Amino acid sequence: MTEKVLPFQNREYIGIHEVMGPLFVIEQVHDVGYNELVEIVDERGQTKLGITLEVARNMAVVQIFGGTGGLSLAAPRVKFTGRSFELPVAAAMLGRVFNGLGQPIDGMPKFIPEKIADVNGLPINPTARDYPNRFIQTGISSIDAMNTLVRGQKLPIFSGNGLPHDILAAQIARQARIIGDDDGFAVVFAAMGVKHDVAQFFIDSFEESGVLGKVVTFLSLADAPSIERIMTPRAALTCAEFLAFEKGMHILVILTDMGNYCEALREIATLRGEIPARKGYPGYLYSDLASLYERAGLIKGLKGSITQMPILTMPNDDITHPVPDLTGYITEGQIVLERELSQKGIYPPISGLPSLSRLMKDNIGHGLTRDDHPHLASQLFACYARVKDVRALALVIGEEELPALDRKYLEFGEAFERQFLSQGRYEDRSLDQSLDLGWKLLSLLPQDELHRITGEEISKFYGK
Repeated sequence: MTEKVLPFQNREYIGIHEVMGPLFVIEQVHDVGYNELVEIVDERGQTKLGITLEVARNMAVVQIFGGTGGLSLAAPRVKFTGRSFELPVAAAMLGRVFNGLGQPIDGMPKFIPEKIADVNGLPINPTARDYPNRFIQTGISSIDAMNTLVRGQKLPIFSGNGLPHDILAAQIARQARIIGDDDGFAVVFAAMGVKHDVAQFFIDSFEESGVLGKVVTFLSLADAPSIERIMTPRAALTCAEFLAFEKGMHILVILTDMGNYCEALREIATLRGEIPARKGYPGYLYSDLASLYERAGLIKGLKGSITQMPILTMPNDDITHPVPDLTGYITEGQIVLERELSQKGIYPPISGLPSLSRLMKDNIGHGLTRDDHPHLASQLFACYARVKDVRALALVIGEEELPALDRKYLEFGEAFERQFLSQGRYEDRSLDQSLDLGWKLLSLLPQDELHRITGEEISKFYGK
């Protein structure tokens, strides 16, 4: 291997030492940094990009975007650029569709960038963070009324294989808004490891509903290299940071599926020969996920905000699996999709009891949503928990042996699932509609069973 010294501290090398799948090893290198952008020119004169994954003494391990197919050992020219992977960003990205690396795939010309930004972002000083505030309406009753999404929050969706999380993700992207600030609200939607038909579903859904102009879409397909899946959420969040903190917009970032992202992380760690931790995932899985999730929030003195809804599938519906387990430690609650509800034909199958939003209590009620919202949500949770207990008892002694009050709870539970939790895939309910529906269902129960709402609220809403 020979070395050619270039100006501006760029160094170009000819030849590589070893190729291992999407990785190659190059030796006798100098002044190379971790996560540095690399340009590789193959024998045919085609240029590929890669990043350094490991640096040790005088060698480096590089992962190529697009794979190492057609790459020989002797001929490639490898140039270390001295900078991280960067993404051109602009307000013109709204309404556009990109691959996982931020390259347009919608057939339209490239936009004129307003800035070139490092995809790894910049850490936010904890003292500069503002507390998440202001309700974001998704149009879905089980989220808006009972697991409220707040501007600046990280609220993941835990799903399972075969559950309709893709449909739910598209519906939230179509319907989400901050009441009274529609012009300043937009969605950055990133899909990792999705099939072609699912990717087309997302695009068609946004186009047909007329919201495409307020959505920036990043699609990393299932046949894309693993490294692209790892870069996709970083590219999406870099775009979101520009729109939020430099253009003053309120951005909702939807990331699906973080399970595919973590699988790509595990695959690359295995290729590098790293010592595995739980379930074969690398030991730095927690810090890697935190580096993505912590890019959400509000900054004091800046108008914009970033809210995150990462979606992940739990293998075998196991909520203790490392990916949902670690995600739960970093984020502020979770929305859990339940297979039993889905099998009943209920959409969205959002489980009432394991789901919660930890920031909900500080952002609903008087002057924020509606005065009765906190007490109504608490009462619905309590009554639905009683329904679960009554159903368990009915399995033992039979429904006909239950007292009259317990049968009332069974009636409430069925109505709650069929009318409140369940709604159409294109049904956009306002918060008032969701709360009024909750009162309608509570009216199926005797007044003396409603211990979490005030007498004034009962006289105003009960039975109305």
